[in-house]
Amino acid sequence: METKEFNFKGLTVNGFVMLFIVILLPILAIWGIYRSVILFDMPNHGWQPTALLIASLLFIICTLILLGGFLMLEPNTARVTTWFGKYSGTFTRTGFYWINPFYGTKKVSLRARNLDAEPIKVNDKVGNPVMIGLVMVWRLKDTYKALFEVDSQTMASSDGTMNGNAKGLMRALENFVSVQSYAALRQVAGQYAYDDNDENTKELTLRSGGDEINEQLEDKLNERLSLAGIEVVEARINYLAYAPEIAAVMLRRQQASAIITAREKIVEGAVSMVKMALDKLSADDIVELDEDKKATMVSNLLVVLCADESAQPVVNTGTLNM
Repeated sequence: METKEFNFKGLTVNGFVMLFIVILLPILAIWGIYRSVILFDMPNHGWQPTALLIASLLFIICTLILLGGFLMLEPNTARVTTWFGKYSGTFTRTGFYWINPFYGTKKVSLRARNLDAEPIKVNDKVGNPVMIGLVMVWRLKDTYKALFEVDSQTMASSDGTMNGNAKGLMRALENFVSVQSYAALRQVAGQYAYDDNDENTKELTLRSGGDEINEQLEDKLNERLSLAGIEVVEARINYLAYAPEIAAVMLRRQQASAIITAREKIVEGAVSMVKMALDKLSADDIVELDEDKKATMVSNLLVVLCADESAQPVVNTGTLNM
């Protein structure tokens, strides 16, 4: 991913060293003012008290200016710097530092964030309305794109937050992520059917796709969010169901499908058991059956084995030829 971001290369001073200087300057200014007042009371004081007073005032002005250059960064945070509107790099060094106070800075967070998207209604490949939702972990990867290639600063200001503050900027990026996530989710869901409708096909579906569908969702999200310098760490479909208006019908259909599948297994097992019984009777010479008796026996056994309720046997002792 091509980026225009680079590290801040301007003058950087340890914050504690500069803090000592900032404390020292007012002390010197106060001493200078006090000394200049004493010199003014002396006859023939000349230019020295005036110069000392001017220097003291300059010390005070410098102190006020230097106070604006302090910055403190925690882990996984950054400051995007600008020099009168021109991008000057991203400051990422953790700790307490001082830079030129005329640099404009905007604080951004590089920490991972979650998005638990509420389920939305979409149409799958065959037109069935389904409810689908996702959960995603994302983080800011490119600060230049986040601030200068999407209008995050204007969006942050429109929410009533101070211009460029960290919370407003991150809230604006969260809104951008949410909108693009729903768009990517609709795009992926529209490419596949909810399930295979019990057809013996190997076509990928939302219900059976699993990791493959999730990987495609991640790719679509990264493609859309890369514009804002955002990296998708992980994305997963966490909710998938038919829309309420067809859920009841689809449930009955699935129940019918399950019943048919179960019946097929029962019949397959019953036929196997009947064949085994006939072969066993024939192999052990227990009884000799003609074709009519075999047909009757097969019919009775299938009724017993395939019935939902227990059969009531009728003992017949006079019709079999032993």
